[in-house]
Amino acid sequence: MRMKIRRGGADDVPVMLAVLDSAVVWLNGRGITAQWGTEPFTARPAAVRQVEETAAEGDVWIAEVDGVPAGTMTLTPHPGKHVPRAAEPEVYVRLLATDARFHGHGVGAALLAHAAAETRRRNVSLLRVDCYAGGGGRLIAYYEGQGFTRAGTFAVGDWPGQILERRF
Repeated sequence: MRMKIRRGGADDVPVMLAVLDSAVVWLNGRGITAQWGTEPFTARPAAVRQVEETAAEGDVWIAEVDGVPAGTMTLTPHPGKHVPRAAEPEVYVRLLATDARFHGHGVGAALLAHAAAETRRRNVSLLRVDCYAGGGGRLIAYYEGQGFTRAGTFAVGDWPGQILERRF
């Protein structure tokens, strides 16, 4: 298994959506329906617009395993609309997802390591991400295992969110 992380762009929105749709199926198959819902991203016009807008705002990165898209993330200079901006320059990880076929193969960790390297390359000292804070905190624990620390909470309706950060 050979993994490569390549820069993407607006042309990769269909790849991003396919990975996100696969992640929804994977989550739902484990009984996790509150994180990203039960409908694929591609079935929700507002979600498709969000992916298109996020891709246009930042730098899309696609992880490929043996040439097959295995994960995606977009790095932007700010969070999405539900998270307060930092009082300093930052790199923000958005739309991080792994295709279901590649769960457990380190794709997310590789993308987060790439985000850390990009943050350093840009001479920025703050890397942030947010995630679903429900589900017993499993996703929060994952990010903490990747070197992030808790830095605040937020909510979108009844959806609980956790903001995490890494400093360089």
